[in-house]
Amino acid sequence: MHPGILQRAAVFAALIAIVPGAAAADAGPARKAADLLLYNGHVLTVDPRNSVKSAVAVADGKIVAVGGDGLRRRYRAAREIDLNGRTLLPGFTDTHLHPIVRTPRDIDVASARSVSEVQDMLRAKAAALGPGEWITGEGWQESNLAEKRNLSRADLDAAAPNNPVLLVRAGDPKSGLIEHDPSGEPNGIIRERSDLVSKLIPPAKWDEVRQSYIDNLRHLLSLGITSFFDASGTIDDEPIAHGGIADPPPNLTFRRAREIYATEGATLPRITMYISYPGAERLKAFGRHTGYGDEHVRLGPIGENAVDGGFTGPTAWLLADYKGQKGFRGKGRYSDAELQQMVDAAASLGWQMGLHCIGDAAIVQTVAAYDRGLRSTRSGDHPGPDRRWFTDHFTIMPPDATMALMRKDRIMIAQQPNFLYNLEDRYAANLDQWRLDHNNSVGTAAKKFGLFVAFSSDNLPINPMVGLYAAITRKGPSGTAYGAGAEEVSRAEAIRMYTANGPYLSWEEKQKGTLEPGKFADMVVLPFDPLTADPETILNGKVDMTFLAGKLVYSRK
Repeated sequence: MHPGILQRAAVFAALIAIVPGAAAADAGPARKAADLLLYNGHVLTVDPRNSVKSAVAVADGKIVAVGGDGLRRRYRAAREIDLNGRTLLPGFTDTHLHPIVRTPRDIDVASARSVSEVQDMLRAKAAALGPGEWITGEGWQESNLAEKRNLSRADLDAAAPNNPVLLVRAGDPKSGLIEHDPSGEPNGIIRERSDLVSKLIPPAKWDEVRQSYIDNLRHLLSLGITSFFDASGTIDDEPIAHGGIADPPPNLTFRRAREIYATEGATLPRITMYISYPGAERLKAFGRHTGYGDEHVRLGPIGENAVDGGFTGPTAWLLADYKGQKGFRGKGRYSDAELQQMVDAAASLGWQMGLHCIGDAAIVQTVAAYDRGLRSTRSGDHPGPDRRWFTDHFTIMPPDATMALMRKDRIMIAQQPNFLYNLEDRYAANLDQWRLDHNNSVGTAAKKFGLFVAFSSDNLPINPMVGLYAAITRKGPSGTAYGAGAEEVSRAEAIRMYTANGPYLSWEEKQKGTLEPGKFADMVVLPFDPLTADPETILNGKVDMTFLAGKLVYSRK
């Protein structure tokens, strides 16, 4: 062979030998396997430093890495999602809501935007059920109706004259009053005592409403809620020897929730269940306490047993007279001794406490009972200072001495900042200016007194966007800002209160609530950045995607 040909062949062989080595050097170390990789995003980790990254890798349901888009060179994933600049943040934890169920008697009154629309629903349901049958529904709000007024008996009679009707407004604590018209006749409005009528309605069966609960729980994912506290749980359907009762109503109990989540848990938000106090004997017979359960369903506090009423009536218990109602301050539901008996009995059996107290008088009474209970009982899995008891609502800011006592005892708050938005007209009509400005206090409680605050909705409405908007602007629908300069919190603080802080109330802060390695990949994608977006964009914002343990469980597209 010609020497030139031999030389060129040798060079060609050398090139062939070099190419694989060059590619390997370019690729670097072998990439680790992952199930999901999200990149090119604005990742709000909500870690202790409020770090902002651009990529997250997920394997086996948990976050394995958070960083820049260089993660794509370190991990290969079965599924990769280009976020195209959208915001990724931890899933929201709502620390107080009531899963809504619809029976065959119900109309979707919560979606109505006028009295006439409610009447159309009633006519259709009356035709479907026939005369004499009860028609029910819940969740209406006069602020959502074009007429901006309460529904009345006359409205219902005009649409369904041959059917008894019960339509419950959003919010229903068990105390209240019956309104009358100028002639002295009941006008059809019962404030915060719908039980006076609901006990007359034939109860639905669990099998009739089970799927409705599942559908409602799945709907929460479309709002970015990956964990929530069910504030209406009971142990009613346990065996009677273990705390149950005969003929339990068809609500979502701890037992029923565990049965549902045994098959549906991978597609439903994680649930911590309040248990309504059933009395010391039944609670002792139940034999379990706060913390029992698993990553899908666990027991939370005793609650939300109402220490007073609320402002949907209003009947909240205040330290001062209602505006324009001399001598009327609402009322409490328990004597000091009765409340203390409940707190002490539950605490001695290992339960966390999370009682409903809305008015400042009710908060004073509840915190005093907590203080005595915390000092006199030491049982359960979290004795000593790590009890994480909380007040539920904390609507009307109590005196400084009460908040100082809360700080001393590490009593926390499950707050609903959206109340300020949804109930603006009720507060303006019933509260003096100071209480109006400081309604649903967040800033003073958290910053001046260092109290721990976690956010929730209590169905008014179930939407974290409304809560975030109200917390950072302190504005109601009118545009008026209440307590500006004192009660608002920063965007980062509000996001933390709706993500990282909720799991702390259930001792799950090491498992979820932030986007950090080792935690569940419960995540939400927003088409805007809540740290910089116009407040109105937040208020009207929609969720693009929701992930639960790294699985896409909701997509707006």
